Amino acid sequence: AVARVALREDDLPTAELPGPAREIKLLSDHRRSLVARRTAMQSKVRWFLHEIDPDLQIPSRALRRYHLLDELIARLYEHTGAVAEIARDLLEDIRSLTRRINEIESRLTKLVRADHPSLLEVPGLGVLGAATIIGETAGVRRFKSKDAFARFNGTAPIPVWSGNKVRVRLSRGGNRRINTALHMAAVTQLRLGAEGTAYFDKLIASGKTRTEALRLLRRRISDRVFAAMRADETRVVLDATSPPPPAAPQSPIAALQTAA
Repeated sequence: AVARVALREDDLPTAELPGPAREIKLLSDHRRSLVARRTAMQSKVRWFLHEIDPDLQIPSRALRRYHLLDELIARLYEHTGAVAEIARDLLEDIRSLTRRINEIESRLTKLVRADHPSLLEVPGLGVLGAATIIGETAGVRRFKSKDAFARFNGTAPIPVWSGNKVRVRLSRGGNRRINTALHMAAVTQLRLGAEGTAYFDKLIASGKTRTEALRLLRRRISDRVFAAMRADETRVVLDATSPPPPAAPQSPIAALQTAA
């Protein structure tokens, strides 16, 4: 069906990832795959550590801290056998992956801050969420309005008719990675008491359920993200097309020295 539409319409907007935006997309996807690989190793090594020492308690998300990884590796050298050996190998791999993940996050921070400062000003949205949105959007100017962008990322409501009553329901379509980033931004706003908290409380007071209020907050953040990305792209275009500043006039003596 998509292919038929593409053949029928000759003015469809094109997804583009020029220059730094493509680098952000590639690094973000690579980091996600590394995190998934590290998570699988962390789950596996927990079983081995429990077998070696059932009383050992490791806090949640602690297997990404260098000092804990070094301590566990040192303790495993006190044990012999295949289980301890495999556990050491896994912990060393986890340490290496963690270092690489942190390096990629540092690079993403520099890239996103350089070209997308307005996007990072959206409350609750961090560098990783912004990088995901940039890579998956592939050029915000291909969307004619904030409503089209909301439809793309799954925050636009779907109408449901039941008799004479018109309601809306949560959309399960759209780009789920962007939707997840917007959801995390909404949850962060509520947790930190940011500007979305007052809006959320107002919706709850008006009779909305928590699910409905969170959906509306996600849509509000989507509109804010759309405006921020448009502003960032406009700034980048203006910077690329603006002429360089005129050179400062040289004194006669300096001009003679330059000519010499």
